Amino acid sequence: MENVKNADITENTLPLNKIRENLKKEQRDIKIKKFCKNKLAVVGLILTVFMGIVALFAPLIATHDPLEMVVYDRLKAPSAEHLFGTDTFGRDLLSRVVYGARVSMGVGLSVGILSMIIGMTIGLYASYYKFLDNILMRICDGLKAIPSILLAITLMAVIGPSTRNVIISLTIVSVPTMARIARSNALSVKEQTYIEAMKALGASPSRIIWKHIAPNVLSPVIVQASFVFATSIVTEAALSFLGAGVPAPAPSWGNILYEGKTVIYNSWWLVTFPGIFTALSVLGLNLFGDGLRDFLDPLTN
Repeated sequence: MENVKNADITENTLPLNKIRENLKKEQRDIKIKKFCKNKLAVVGLILTVFMGIVALFAPLIATHDPLEMVVYDRLKAPSAEHLFGTDTFGRDLLSRVVYGARVSMGVGLSVGILSMIIGMTIGLYASYYKFLDNILMRICDGLKAIPSILLAITLMAVIGPSTRNVIISLTIVSVPTMARIARSNALSVKEQTYIEAMKALGASPSRIIWKHIAPNVLSPVIVQASFVFATSIVTEAALSFLGAGVPAPAPSWGNILYEGKTVIYNSWWLVTFPGIFTALSVLGLNLFGDGLRDFLDPLTN
């Protein structure tokens, strides 16, 4: 009899597992179709992938050495030899722009990932421990009280201009917002009945935080990370434009724009092409982030 009962349970369980898997697959397919129907989100994804490809394959796309100076070719208009023209030192602008994409996209991606990890960790522990909440959130409030660009400039003035320091300063600027979002979502998850059940069963705080709360907080944090990615590209360009970001002669969209501002009326290409690449990358990430928010939202069908 026991064997018969076990066989019945197995036979009943297998179809249920298959039904659940099929339901999850159908829900995922529905969300993918919904994402594809969002034309702006698809455009954002295409622009983001395009900029990623440009940054990744910059050595193959560049036609010249981005640091090579040819003085007698300075300020040449776009031509067959120099598709984007040349800058004030005779350097090929196309090569500098595509290598600048590697710097700007690399900074944005690094800041997005680091701020997501650090901010989510702070938000999760602040939501679980009240004594940490008062300390960590007050620090975040203090950082949020300072305008982002001013805080970034101040940090760069203290630690010095370099690509690594730009990533560090922009991560510090972005963490408070990420921590706030993670904390607010974690607080609502913490009040759920199954979390109380896990506490009653004697589960450790680390297990509850990372196995049961973190997965439910991950979606909004990922969406916010995509917006941080876009914001970091603009802020890095602003810092480099002001001379506090990536130091010359390393190519960055910000310092290319800075070099072109003095000859903008005679050499329009120096600000046009890096400006277009900056705008397209930020536009793509914002559109993709909006679509990603709808895709990851558990309330959407």
